[in-house]
Amino acid sequence: MKLIRIQDIQTLFSQIDMKVFFRELVQIMKEDFSHWAEFQKSARYAAYVENGVMELMPICSNSLFSFKYVNGHPENPSKNLLNIVALGMLANVETGHPLMISEMTLLTALRTAAVSAMTSQLMARKNSKKLAIIGCGAQSEFQVLAHHALFDLSEVHYFDLDPHAMDRFAQHLKGESFQLIQALDTRDAIRDVDIIITSTAARNQQQVLKLDWIQPGQHISGIGGDSPGKTELDIAILKTATVVIEYFPQTVHEGEIQNLGDDAQKYVHAELWELCAGTKPTRRSDEEITLFDAVGFAIEDYSILRYVYQLTNQLNIGLDTDLIPEHITDPKNLFGLLKKIS
Repeated sequence: MKLIRIQDIQTLFSQIDMKVFFRELVQIMKEDFSHWAEFQKSARYAAYVENGVMELMPICSNSLFSFKYVNGHPENPSKNLLNIVALGMLANVETGHPLMISEMTLLTALRTAAVSAMTSQLMARKNSKKLAIIGCGAQSEFQVLAHHALFDLSEVHYFDLDPHAMDRFAQHLKGESFQLIQALDTRDAIRDVDIIITSTAARNQQQVLKLDWIQPGQHISGIGGDSPGKTELDIAILKTATVVIEYFPQTVHEGEIQNLGDDAQKYVHAELWELCAGTKPTRRSDEEITLFDAVGFAIEDYSILRYVYQLTNQLNIGLDTDLIPEHITDPKNLFGLLKKIS
């Protein structure tokens, strides 16, 4: 079984260009979403505790099973700890044996950015060149670079309530080909852009964006504030925009559409798989306001795990480990493993 550590992901990105990684991952995600009906799936299990949430996200295809453990503890940065950390596993369906255990803190950021960019590619105007990101936290650089892999961005507008976060964001992206424009506030940031990404740790029901700020034709990717009672957008945006989600049973509890109550379903244009499979239309006019109400779904973890498994095997990256018994002479003699130790 393969073990993928943080250092292995670092090695991986020393050997593959990030734009290439995002483009290939997006193609794999589109393929997996297009085969939606073939997956055994469910809303994630979530344990809500005093300071945050801990979740398990499983999914199964005809060949592979994956799951991810992930947390969300907004107070962690004050303790010099990451808000979100994650671990994932990929297993062979035929035998039930794990193939890989992987770090997924970095992979979660990468897959979240990839699904956001993929949906923008499906829903935003085709000639989109200007992007705004609201919230310069841990996800922000990934979001911008994933979009830049799919769009020839000329401008990136950014805003965060924390000046230090904006400074770090600008430092990390200063060598890219697009112009970085620090905004005075959210409304200033989103003016005349094509794509808006909200990536905040907004608590309770906030209005990071308001409908009267939104211009015709803009696409919004709402990736922050995904848990019960925790949202980012003016409810009027949900009632006006063409809304796409990942998986209704999960999104209705955690996403922006939770604020629509019993009317949520009637305001949802499509689940993302329907756009990938071509069974529902994407953008229908250049004036249409579109919204991806993202909460993160297990198929995205499945996609990146199987892609990383493929890449690390090709590039001979990772650690072979005996966390499970393998190559046993007599598979019925489990007790014999203890005898060998003694």
